[in-house]
Amino acid sequence: MNGAKISARVLLLGGGNMGAAMARGWLDILAEPGNILVIDPQAGVPLQPLLAKGVRHAATVPDEVFDIVVLAVKPQIMAAALPALKPALRPDTLVISVAAGKTIDFITERLGSLPIVRTMPNTPALIGRGITGAFANSLVDARLRDTASALLAASGAVEWLDSEDEIDAVVGVSGSGPAYVFLMAEVMAAAGEKLGLKPELAMRLAQHTIAGAGELMLQASDEPAQLRRNVTSPKGTTQAALEVLMADNGLAPLLEKAIAAAVQRSRELSQD
Repeated sequence: MNGAKISARVLLLGGGNMGAAMARGWLDILAEPGNILVIDPQAGVPLQPLLAKGVRHAATVPDEVFDIVVLAVKPQIMAAALPALKPALRPDTLVISVAAGKTIDFITERLGSLPIVRTMPNTPALIGRGITGAFANSLVDARLRDTASALLAASGAVEWLDSEDEIDAVVGVSGSGPAYVFLMAEVMAAAGEKLGLKPELAMRLAQHTIAGAGELMLQASDEPAQLRRNVTSPKGTTQAALEVLMADNGLAPLLEKAIAAAVQRSRELSQD
């Protein structure tokens, strides 16, 4: 976008944690806070800081037309919520969906033929450190794709996909991925407790180790495999641990099975 502010009018359907987090990032790239209208039955806690900065709120869709509509409601209420948006749309209104399991065809059937971007963000978007997989239909031209990239990048990195089917794999790897990492912190801390560490200390050690290792991966020029080798001294403590984790029945097959289960469930939700 060449650093220019976006003057588009944005309707955000859903003011929960994810929607509010996205809107917080938009304040830096949109020309006016008042260009954002959040549609939600209630102005809940996540929205309050935004409203204080001039973002608008309404319980129902007003008699206005918007350049961009972002769908950030729970998937189970999408079918009921979408028809009310029709009066707010032009033929070239860009629709961006962050609702899991709802396909572009699902949205098109309810809103008509529009430029649509289907995305899968993850929860680190709440602090601007997420990553979003995105797929655009054929009606999204280069300008609209740039606009979508700018809005999504306000919450973290953006990766454009070659096919909508890849969304399911993104769900398994990064969409559900933060939960895998949180579980690892729980397990590491629990192991520390069993070895005699105080619970609070064990958890801090696990949290900072995971957060620090993640930041190192992002900043280092080496691939994760090389970083792993760098900290693995021959016949040392790390090697002893990795021999367990990298065994034939270790972490790799278990995580592959977990990701496959997430992908399968994502595909099932797309059929609902």
